[in-house]
Amino acid sequence: MFDETVWSSDEQSTKRIETEPEPKTIDEVELTAIRAKPVAKFLLAFLVGFSFFLVPVPWDGQVTVPFDIVVSWLTDSFPTMAGVYALALIVAGGLLTTLAELRDRGVIALNDDIAARLALPYWETSAPFWFFRVVGAVLAPLVFLEIGPDWLLAPGTGGLVWGTLILSVAVIIPVGAIFVNLFVELGGLEFVGTMARPIMRPLFKIPGRAALDSVASWVGSYSVGLYVTRNVFDRGEYSKRDVYVICTCFATVSIGFVGVVAATVDLLELFPIIFLSYLICIAVSGVILVRIPPLSTVPDEYITEPNPETPFRGTPGDYVRFGLSEAVAKAESGNTIVGSAVRGFVDGLKLAVLILGTILSIGLAAVVIAEYTPTFEIISRPLVPIVSALGIPDAEVVAPATIIGITEMFIPALLVAEADAMARFFVAVLSISQLIFFSAVGPMMLDMFHDVPIRFRDLVALFVLRTIVLVPVIAAITHVVAAAGLL
Repeated sequence: MFDETVWSSDEQSTKRIETEPEPKTIDEVELTAIRAKPVAKFLLAFLVGFSFFLVPVPWDGQVTVPFDIVVSWLTDSFPTMAGVYALALIVAGGLLTTLAELRDRGVIALNDDIAARLALPYWETSAPFWFFRVVGAVLAPLVFLEIGPDWLLAPGTGGLVWGTLILSVAVIIPVGAIFVNLFVELGGLEFVGTMARPIMRPLFKIPGRAALDSVASWVGSYSVGLYVTRNVFDRGEYSKRDVYVICTCFATVSIGFVGVVAATVDLLELFPIIFLSYLICIAVSGVILVRIPPLSTVPDEYITEPNPETPFRGTPGDYVRFGLSEAVAKAESGNTIVGSAVRGFVDGLKLAVLILGTILSIGLAAVVIAEYTPTFEIISRPLVPIVSALGIPDAEVVAPATIIGITEMFIPALLVAEADAMARFFVAVLSISQLIFFSAVGPMMLDMFHDVPIRFRDLVALFVLRTIVLVPVIAAITHVVAAAGLL
């Protein structure tokens, strides 16, 4: 059934499914016996994870979720400790990668026991990302201790990347991984995935279980969503194409960040409309982009023994029965709740060590270019008449904002803070819907999924394609909202 091939870029063995199995009905699948202990374990893990990410609670004068409260409390209450912690992770990432690469190249000799204790194979990477992690390890002490030139330490460059991105991601990934792993290891992924199949596969050509990645991004962070994707990919439940689509179409910004952008452009009263517009944009762009290159050309290969979803058809009740059966089977064979939580934290910590240096080095380069060079102003000049033709005011301000988001998602909102209300609404929805930016999520994808491979040029191409698809859609939405008298 499986055809083993070799991906020449890194000589990693891959597997491919030659023929898709026929969909089964509820009468054709073997349902797991519903026993009290595994059912209780699944329900408890599901409810704990669901409550942490999805249950709204009042906090500090606003309504948010426990995940946001925990992350904000840790970063706000212990900023110095959070900084030292992030610094330690970045330096460790540079050192461990250097040890792994020097050993792999035969420059130094370490016995297998030491290599196993340090998990050196985990830190091996390509030469460019070795460089990025080492540069991150060099820059981190300078930014943390505020030593260096103004261009490095300014609030719009080093201050933005360190304070807004590095500290948040360093806390978000390990904390989020604790609770996400309860979903992944104890049945939540199977249940959510089964219920989402009628939507995810026909519309976006990805497994139903990818809905959990999207939910993790919406309620937590794109970094949590990417952690889920990496975890499931390593288990053989996603192909390379699934990963590419999920990362570039569904590693979305969180609900909380949508609120931050809405507040920045002084349109917080329109938050429900902005969020609904954002969801429409994610769906429309996803439906289109999965059907054209580069996403349509990514191979359906797996890096381990494939474990794809069982094709299924039936009534809504059948889906519930099948989803519960799959979830209970997973919970029965899975770890304990405490064991899953601990494993999630350790995996999340290792992932943070792996990617933070890359985010810092590439992210700083991106925002420095945006802050101190006219690059995006020059590139955006041909867009001014297009934006104007679409009826969006302040086209000279809006045009640069449509493309500068590739550096950092928050910058477009700052550029149009004083513009016309229609311009602010347009840029707010566009910036949160473009998804790909190189201060954080771009480097994360490149480093976390080097075995897919996700390539820089494809991310740039996808950013451009998303923008081309989204600009007329958001312009139409903007005119509808304005016609309703809300702008």
